[in-house]
Amino acid sequence: MKRQRNVKIVATLGPASDSYDMIRSLHEAGVDVFRLNMSHGTQEEIRIKHGLIRQVEEDLDSPIAILADLQGPKLRVGNFANESEDLEVGAAFRMDLDPADGDASRVCLPHPEIFAALQPGVALLVNDGKIRLKVDDCGPDFANCTVIAGGTISNHKGVNVPDVELPLAALSEKDLSDLEFACSLGVDWLALSFVQRAEDVTEARDLVKGRAAIMCKIEKPNAVDRFDAILAVSDGIMVARGDLGVELPVQAVPPIQKRLVRKCRAAAKPVIVATQMLESMIESPMPTRAEVSDVATAIYEGSDAVMLSAESAAGQFPVKAVQTMDRVAIEVEADPTYAQIIAASRNVKGTSVADGIVAAAREIAETADIKAICCFTQSGTTALLTARERPGVPIIAMTSLRGTARRLALSWGCTCVMTVELQRFKGAVVNAARAARAEGFATESDQIVITAGVPFNVPGTTNILRVAPCDERLIYRTDPE
Repeated sequence: MKRQRNVKIVATLGPASDSYDMIRSLHEAGVDVFRLNMSHGTQEEIRIKHGLIRQVEEDLDSPIAILADLQGPKLRVGNFANESEDLEVGAAFRMDLDPADGDASRVCLPHPEIFAALQPGVALLVNDGKIRLKVDDCGPDFANCTVIAGGTISNHKGVNVPDVELPLAALSEKDLSDLEFACSLGVDWLALSFVQRAEDVTEARDLVKGRAAIMCKIEKPNAVDRFDAILAVSDGIMVARGDLGVELPVQAVPPIQKRLVRKCRAAAKPVIVATQMLESMIESPMPTRAEVSDVATAIYEGSDAVMLSAESAAGQFPVKAVQTMDRVAIEVEADPTYAQIIAASRNVKGTSVADGIVAAAREIAETADIKAICCFTQSGTTALLTARERPGVPIIAMTSLRGTARRLALSWGCTCVMTVELQRFKGAVVNAARAARAEGFATESDQIVITAGVPFNVPGTTNILRVAPCDERLIYRTDPE
């Protein structure tokens, strides 16, 4: 499905968007990737949503990416006798392993691994950081704290420990079950929560066994500190600003976002900017000006995708939220400043033949009157390298593999087109010309750039660049067998 923008839109499915008609409407409005949040709903409910997405894909003949987002280990307090208590600034408060109901002075924190990692002076954040505690004294089964920022604490509120590395695996028992389930369904991307180190990613990759691409959610300070190592073993990155904003000072998040996006782009790996992008549209048909600016900033930075969470999962205006994001993206990308920023941030020092081919393709496309770059790809690498260049013309990613087309639906500027398995370059040129015309990017009087690898159908062999007409009669007249 041809879009009028390059940045992609990810939308989370939930109670407000779990029907065939709504999923189809969301895709037609602009959604390129659907996120299945494994934190909510049963596996059977996830299976139904997955099937509806695939039905929409088949009916519209439009490759759609599906992202399954694993919950990760959740750290929560226990129960209170009165269900909630108000904590005053300066008051003493204890967390321990005692399963008895809590009160205004203590509560159970059923996670001995947290106590094992604590030390005096460390901060404990409760309820998304609304309550802040400082550890004064601690042992293997308790932490005596002082309330630094007060508020209401209630049953099962989440706890964040930003100052220490917790001895927790990124995959809980639930995650292990959900990972196998999602891979057996055939999702295209698997998002890992609570990543603290590169080893968390390699552990998951061993379990996935190539059945899905792996996206790491950057939501912990440790992940920011070790980002280069995590990026090296990941297929994509999600900048999860909500949790980052809890565990880090909020003013630190924007520069971190900018740095991570640039590093992902340099590595030719897709990056999603997520959380609270159009938060007010959960209840309002109109976003705030600040939210629009936030979405625009992520696009100006060169993000591959921007994401809707509760706006599309539980909001009152899911389609309008997608339409708003779509219009913002179109407006930003039409701004001459956008092209200048993207060009100025292009800083790739490639060393392979493929790097040279895609760089030359962009140069030619932007110098001559070229309407599109058509890249033939099996693994998706050539399309990712082309997207890294952020060319000023559309990218048509052509592949005979449905899984590759779906994964590339997340990548900047890529319109994914299925093609038959090819053996000769002339066939590739003809198919590219037909696709450019069929997708509305070119007419018979136009030219396109084609990149491919010979021999065909072998990943990592990009070695040909061709400027070709979109008129098949000229192709047959000028191209040898």
